[in-house]
Amino acid sequence: MNGSPDAAADVLYDAADGVVTITINRPGRLNALNANARQLLFDAWCRFEADRSARVAILTAAGERSFCVGRDLHEPADGDFVLESFPILGISVEVSKPTIAAVNGYALGGGFLLAQMCDLCVASETATFSIPESKLGRGAAWAAPLAAMLPTRVVMELLVTAAPLSAARMHEVGFVNQVVPAGELRVAAHRMASLVAANAPLSVGACKQMVDRVAREGRPMARADAEGMFRHVYASRDAREGLAAFRERRAPSWSGE
Repeated sequence: MNGSPDAAADVLYDAADGVVTITINRPGRLNALNANARQLLFDAWCRFEADRSARVAILTAAGERSFCVGRDLHEPADGDFVLESFPILGISVEVSKPTIAAVNGYALGGGFLLAQMCDLCVASETATFSIPESKLGRGAAWAAPLAAMLPTRVVMELLVTAAPLSAARMHEVGFVNQVVPAGELRVAAHRMASLVAANAPLSVGACKQMVDRVAREGRPMARADAEGMFRHVYASRDAREGLAAFRERRAPSWSGE
């Protein structure tokens, strides 16, 4: 861990109205992740998961130049880099609620991975995405899920050319949900998060579980499997509340039960 007085400021955590914003705050290092920042991200994701009032999280970064350029290569290497030491959702930390990457500037290497691991992605017009490992003689095993997310030739282009692709191109191929002017990134991400937070949490959680499972297993999932994931949703108090609110023409009050 970094022992400097402002070490805790390497990652910022803010929560309001069911939306958590996690901000990588190392713009002077292009938001590269040193050991301290990685640990703080682990802590932030665990805090988000444990907070029942938190419905959705936005992962973003300070400044406009860079979202994240991966591991901070200025810190001393402690043996071989282990993927599990990186705060990766679904691998080294489990989060059952939706996450949104708000990408500003470079999403390079491990920064690309942070955007890849989130459920949704909003990017500024100036954002670029690249996997430079082939230029460095290194491997990019972490990029394997891209084969299920993107057309094969787009994945091949990213991996073997190591050239960056623009936010517009990544939106065109389906990696980015929305591209906005740089000055509107956080507002757009929060608008999307607010839409998620307003919905029934049990339904949202089951939707995420279903999509994650289909993506992970790489095969069509039987309807019976999906029905099992939603059974508790159908029988929930929130299901009754949603119908009642619709009939009474009012906003629903979700309990998560």
